[in-house]
Amino acid sequence: MSSVTPVHLGFLVFPGFPMAALTSAIEPLRAANEIAGKTAFSWTVIGEEDGPLNASANVVFQPDQILDDAEGLDYIFLLSSPQGGFENPRKGNGRLRHLVRHGSAIGAVSGGIFPLAASGLMDDRLTSTHWCYKAAFQTEFPELECSDDVLVIDRGRYTASGAAAMFDMMLKLIDEQLGSSVMTEVACWFQHPLVRAEGVQQSVPAFKTDGLAQDTPRPIARAITLFSENLENPLPIGDVAAEVGVSVRQLERGFRQVLNQSPLQYYRTLRMNAARQMVIYSRDSLTEIAQSVGYVSSSTLARHYREAFGVTPNEERRRANRFRVEDNRPLPSV
Repeated sequence: MSSVTPVHLGFLVFPGFPMAALTSAIEPLRAANEIAGKTAFSWTVIGEEDGPLNASANVVFQPDQILDDAEGLDYIFLLSSPQGGFENPRKGNGRLRHLVRHGSAIGAVSGGIFPLAASGLMDDRLTSTHWCYKAAFQTEFPELECSDDVLVIDRGRYTASGAAAMFDMMLKLIDEQLGSSVMTEVACWFQHPLVRAEGVQQSVPAFKTDGLAQDTPRPIARAITLFSENLENPLPIGDVAAEVGVSVRQLERGFRQVLNQSPLQYYRTLRMNAARQMVIYSRDSLTEIAQSVGYVSSSTLARHYREAFGVTPNEERRRANRFRVEDNRPLPSV
């Protein structure tokens, strides 16, 4: 199953990249080499230009080489915060296209999908998008199709929603290269209890509760899905109740039992969380953000936003921008 030449992976890191995603990629590969007793995988950490950069925990990190010097990569993965991107987009994106033309598979983890999508190399491809970035990503790249799966592989494009999903992606590569026994031992080394493949959806918090959305009763879970899919044009609660096969009163009772709030309150929470993603991670105006989550005016959005988060959208955006400039801290990094 193994090849004579090691599979070589490049990890292109941008300022603010999530360190957990990098270690979740490299550590299983290191373990696979050790278990197999040979160098089946090699890797290089790449920067756009020479010099150190700050990772998500404000740790200074020195890449091994610059992107211009990267050659012979079997895979290249982009690691970034959602705000990450090339200082010189024309040169950087051209270099990525060069690598792909010469046989490199390309992918991204967590916020790295933003610069990868901006390169044009995800056009007509499905991408795994972390739930906390999804609204912002769809706003910036409305032509691209997002998936809630933890990882997606689509015709030479490898995307993972977050650090744990990146570990799963590496397990898949280990399985292909060294077989299932080595892959399983790697998973056990790191006490990785569940090996997730394509088609497994992300776990998404049911806001205001300690449970997860898949743990809720079927009518409530279905209502949550309808709410999530209809943020821009909110549905009447009566229509949602009819769609999930219960009365409005039953839906109200179910939401209060499971989520300790009404369906309307929960719906607003979803809309506020989507708005917050766009406030922090996009450059859209407040009017555009308001319209995208079903508000006619930005003033109504701002009032509800303040009730939900204790700050106005403008205050939140100024604070996020200050962190990026002063501390290089993406909010959040997963």
